[in-house]
Amino acid sequence: MKSSSIRFIVILGTLCIVGITITQIYWVRRAFDLKEGEFERTVNAALFNVANQIFAINNTPSPAMNPVKQVSTNYFIVMVNGEVDASLLEFLLRSEFEKRNINADFEYGVYDCTSEKMKYGDYVPLQTAKEKVTSKKLPAWNHYAYYFGVQFPNREAQLINQMGIWSFSSVVLLVVIVFFGYTLFVILKQKRLSEIQKDFINNMTHEFKTPISTIAVSTEVLKDPNIVHQPERLLNYTTIIEKENTRLKQQVERVLQMARLDKEDIGLKKEIVDVHQVIQDAIRNTSGSLQDKHGSISCDLRATQHTIEADKLHLTNVLYNLIDNAIKYCKTAPQILLRTSDGHKNLTLEIEDNGIGISPEDQKRVFQKFYRVPTGNVHDVKGFGIGLNYVKSIIEAHKGNVRLESELGSGSTFRISLPLA
Repeated sequence: MKSSSIRFIVILGTLCIVGITITQIYWVRRAFDLKEGEFERTVNAALFNVANQIFAINNTPSPAMNPVKQVSTNYFIVMVNGEVDASLLEFLLRSEFEKRNINADFEYGVYDCTSEKMKYGDYVPLQTAKEKVTSKKLPAWNHYAYYFGVQFPNREAQLINQMGIWSFSSVVLLVVIVFFGYTLFVILKQKRLSEIQKDFINNMTHEFKTPISTIAVSTEVLKDPNIVHQPERLLNYTTIIEKENTRLKQQVERVLQMARLDKEDIGLKKEIVDVHQVIQDAIRNTSGSLQDKHGSISCDLRATQHTIEADKLHLTNVLYNLIDNAIKYCKTAPQILLRTSDGHKNLTLEIEDNGIGISPEDQKRVFQKFYRVPTGNVHDVKGFGIGLNYVKSIIEAHKGNVRLESELGSGSTFRISLPLA
């Protein structure tokens, strides 16, 4: 699928999800406001009836104005300006609320009109039985004017519980958004993998084409019968063919290593290995390319215990990859330092170079398969982008770890830690 098509699908899908989400929020909020208004009207009517009943009990006339006043969204006060029996008040409140299906816990308080101090208050849970309420021995006051307040501490939760269909639709929308996000993640990941695969094929084609072309040219020269009379020239072209053949073999081996890692079947053949000896073998394998760039390798092998249980071939390839990278990614004469140390039942191996370095952003991704540090349109460094991924996989297969320390323009240091035998 083309990048433009994927971009169009992503934008269109995102706009649809955003539009549906905004619409859902609008209607949920509207439904909540309607429920809230209905709740407030019902509570006002219930408290108005309670006030009238208290006026009738106290033989006082009802005021011309509404005695119920809403102070906040969940707090109401009722001016009775007369005697209030707390036990009777609680009974009347519960009766009126139950009659109107107000199934919310509430708190009430009785206040002195003169001092504005609360004389009595209680919390009434919804599950309390009527019999228990009427049997309470609550205080009654005579010859004083009082008012009472009622508060619903769980009003929002109660209203949300009544919005069943809206809650269900919101959950469904949330599931759709999560599914869309996951689908988008999979699409973008597949797109990235497709681009990586394309880059890998292009790199591999270029890597194979160069030595094949060189071998083809050399063989054309060797077809000349007169070349047998020029032994130096004959030796030169046969050496070129040998080097390019070795290069092809190494490239094929890297691709096969990657295929084995994909199958998670590395097939380690562990044995007791002297790491210092492996270091010397890896240095010999890279001596040719190091000489071509007039570089040098120095060793600081301080480990007193340097034998580990490992696959010698894979471990040699790991060191070869790191040394080869240090040579390739250096604009001047490569200066490479290999250090070893031991302690805490681990052997530490460091490969330090004076190369171009790696930026902090790229350091997080250099161990990913096929990833290569971007160099724009300049392709002066050959490779498939699988070397460091191979290094990390092999070291972790040996129960070790590899870390990178680097700064742009200041070289890099790869630190490998492996358990001692």
